[in-house]
Amino acid sequence: MKPASSERYSRQTLFPGIGEAGQQRLLDSRVAIVGCGATGSALASLLARAGVGTLRIIDRDYVEPSNLQRQSLFDEVDAVESIPKAIAACRKIESFNSQVTAQSLVSDLRAENIVELLGGVDLILDGTDNFETRYLLNDFSVKNARPWIYVAAVGSYAASMNIVPGETACLSCIFPESPGGAVETCDTSGILNSAVNLSASIAATEAIKLLVGDMKNLRRTLLSHDLWTNERAEVSARKPNAECRACARREFVHLAGEGRPHITLCGRNSVQIHEHAKPLDLANMSERLKPHGVVRHNQFVLKFWKEPYEMTLFPDGRAIIKGTTEIAVARSLYARFVGS
Repeated sequence: MKPASSERYSRQTLFPGIGEAGQQRLLDSRVAIVGCGATGSALASLLARAGVGTLRIIDRDYVEPSNLQRQSLFDEVDAVESIPKAIAACRKIESFNSQVTAQSLVSDLRAENIVELLGGVDLILDGTDNFETRYLLNDFSVKNARPWIYVAAVGSYAASMNIVPGETACLSCIFPESPGGAVETCDTSGILNSAVNLSASIAATEAIKLLVGDMKNLRRTLLSHDLWTNERAEVSARKPNAECRACARREFVHLAGEGRPHITLCGRNSVQIHEHAKPLDLANMSERLKPHGVVRHNQFVLKFWKEPYEMTLFPDGRAIIKGTTEIAVARSLYARFVGS
């Protein structure tokens, strides 16, 4: 290691499980974090401080005031300016560890772009908030023999599981079908920042084990812990399920685009619209929209308020429309103000 790195990570290299050789492996590692909300931002902070050499942060959303209670890489200025989370996270990482290459990708992970966004990384970490994307990650992981770590936090509940294709169970082994009915989210059940930090700390430690090559100490269970009720559970994930759709039958339905609609609900009384073939010039769009409502934009996002709705536009044509969960209403607003 270079002298500057040796000093920065001196307390970490004293730990026998890492040492100087392990630290060098961390510095040489490339990790993708999909989703940079609560768990994603905590994971990014922990791994950047630990010296993971390249962090690729992928997120479709922007910072809001309600994020600041639990999302550790953002501040009030980020929320006021609606900075995309991936960009705000990388800026903060660069301020405390300039030795880490932090790559920001403001994008919605989909079957069409997953190879481009996740290509060339050693490990994938789950910072998402929905099973739709997690099954997509799982398909990509199993098909390409790329390890990933499932991470979840909602209410006072924290959970994580390591997936090493060919060695451990995958997400589809444990959950053959997506959980049915109403699934709790932080928008419906709230969330404790301590649950976020517990799940991220467990997952970050497992990530470091994987990256330094300490496979014998890798946890091979689905671990869940409720910090409020003190209930704890583990389900074995030691071996792949012989009947698993992904592991055994090699059927990657999510990579094929099945089960992922063009328009998806994304919480907060809002609808996300994907228009990836429609790049937008935000400055020109701002001038177009000024006669119709309140507009504010920077180089990353445009915010447009037309009561009772709020529309956030991204340069790739995506929009998040708050104030409705009706897809037809969101389509109509997008077509009216942006174009069909």
